[in-house]
Amino acid sequence: MSRKAAIALTRIAVIAGAILLLEFLCQRKIINPLTLIPPSEMASSLWELVVSGQITHDIAQTFSTVAIAFALSVVTGFLIGATVHALPRVRRAIDPLLASYYSIPFFVFYPLLIALFGLNTVPLIVIGFVFATAAMVISTLNGLDRVPRVMTRTARILRLSPARAVWSVTLPSAAPYLFTGLKLALAYSFIGVIAGEFILSGGGLGFSIAYAYNNFDNQTMYALMMFVLVVVTVINGVLHVLEQRMLRKRARA
Repeated sequence: MSRKAAIALTRIAVIAGAILLLEFLCQRKIINPLTLIPPSEMASSLWELVVSGQITHDIAQTFSTVAIAFALSVVTGFLIGATVHALPRVRRAIDPLLASYYSIPFFVFYPLLIALFGLNTVPLIVIGFVFATAAMVISTLNGLDRVPRVMTRTARILRLSPARAVWSVTLPSAAPYLFTGLKLALAYSFIGVIAGEFILSGGGLGFSIAYAYNNFDNQTMYALMMFVLVVVTVINGVLHVLEQRMLRKRARA
């Protein structure tokens, strides 16, 4: 068995073991059913919700909001990171702000965002965007910092155009850090949007989870929580696979 297959099997075994342990504890009522239901019941409830179409609108709303926030944050974060990297004085000025960025409780601005944009999905997009952009800025700066000087000098010696140098030298060298930025931006977009839906939104998965919680509907609440966890894990897994393929291709080059 190859090392890669062994790691994959170990990972699957750990996840399966955790789920089976949780199922056992719940079925034996070692964990109070009012606190947590078995994973099998979560999956069964989720299947019923999906088949009935009851959560189709919530899924569409949450995922479209996350997609917009994610796309905006990636593009904006990359452009800001590249600009700041080219301006050392600006970077020295904002470095402390970036370091303490996530200590700011952005949700206190939610009423202001509603006053500015209304009670719709725009405030949620703004929160997801604000949460995710800093991660992309920081990852872009880290990636550009690690472009080998010898590579940039070689590009100058070969008289590559700026666009060709960026495409052939800068982006491949910074790619691992940019991928990290993508994964973090995706996670922060989900956190910002779903947490925002918890507070004041009238729709979306976050709202439905909060609604089920307030009505003691554990079946629906845990089913939706499982759905969010599975989707985010799968998307991050796909990004991880793409990242590993890119790293292997880069190592062979």
